Amino acid sequence: MSNVFIAFQATDESRPVIEAILADNPEAIAVESPGMVKIDAPGRLTIRRDSIEQRTGTRFDLQQIHLNLITLSGHIDEDDDQFTLSWRH
Repeated sequence: MSNVFIAFQATDESRPVIEAILADNPEAIAVESPGMVKIDAPGRLTIRRDSIEQRTGTRFDLQQIHLNLITLSGHIDEDDDQFTLSWRH
């Protein structure tokens, strides 16, 4: 199984998104570089709107992740509540 990954600019706005991803995906690993945080996960990674909202205390539109998104790898499946990267077989 191949890893999927997503990378964000290391900003205050992306911090709750990164925290939510790591909390919801226990196998995910964050690698911090200057100005960037890359998150790798084996096979699948899900970003949940409600997890981000719990951290920010405000309504969050998942489309906002694109503002600080640098790159990603995997097939995308998204709706209003979650954004999932995976490798389909």
